[in-house]
Amino acid sequence: MNTTLDSRLAFWLLGLCALGVYMFQFAPIVVVMLLSFNSSRSGAFPMEGLSLQWYHKLFANDSILEAFQTSVILAFGSSLIATVLGVMAAIALVRYSFKGKNAISTLISLPLLVPEVVLGVALLIFLKYMGIYRSFGMLMLGHTVLALPFVVLVVQARLVGLRQNFEEAALSLGANRLQTFREVTLPLISPAILGGFLFAVAISFDNITATLFWKKPGIETVPSKIFAMLRTSVSPEINALGTVMIVLTILLPLIGGYAVRRLSRGR
Repeated sequence: MNTTLDSRLAFWLLGLCALGVYMFQFAPIVVVMLLSFNSSRSGAFPMEGLSLQWYHKLFANDSILEAFQTSVILAFGSSLIATVLGVMAAIALVRYSFKGKNAISTLISLPLLVPEVVLGVALLIFLKYMGIYRSFGMLMLGHTVLALPFVVLVVQARLVGLRQNFEEAALSLGANRLQTFREVTLPLISPAILGGFLFAVAISFDNITATLFWKKPGIETVPSKIFAMLRTSVSPEINALGTVMIVLTILLPLIGGYAVRRLSRGR
């Protein structure tokens, strides 16, 4: 009897601790989203009323719109490059055996293990040593490096669970390697490719730490723009911009998960 009570008490305490952790993590996000609809300029409670004026001012701000455009181009460009390279790397690591395979796999996974600050400084110093200075191209290269491991891991997981019988059957029926990949392998791994791509977009779109090291002066992404605005004053437009970022960050994985499930069922 005492054992049962102790188990229940431990369960409730664990649940309360988990609830406290979630409240500590997500309460600031909820506050930012609520204050973005506050009609008053003072970002404090109690709210004086509901208004969309800060969203109107946000979308009328040319510098913010330019930063948003830069973030979109950067996220989709780097994610596309990372997806193409990641698919090729995943196929090579899963389907083939070659010298240095483990070393290459570890090298690809390094951005997941190394802190972004260290990675940002290291890449900046290395490219300066090579005579390459900060630019939009360097920023896209850095984001590609950050997103590549996520694509490789997602596609690898799909390939490991995919039997080679289908590919071997296509090869035995006269198809070459390229035809087998296009007609058999690619359709079967397309859900993982889409999931990895959307994951990479979310990683790139939200990045701030490494971006501050790699971006050229005058180029702003949405996170770096928020950081720059916070250094001068806490404007209500920041709450509106933060809410837009939160919604996009949440929607991308949800849309990706839904699309992956639909594609998986179709395959």
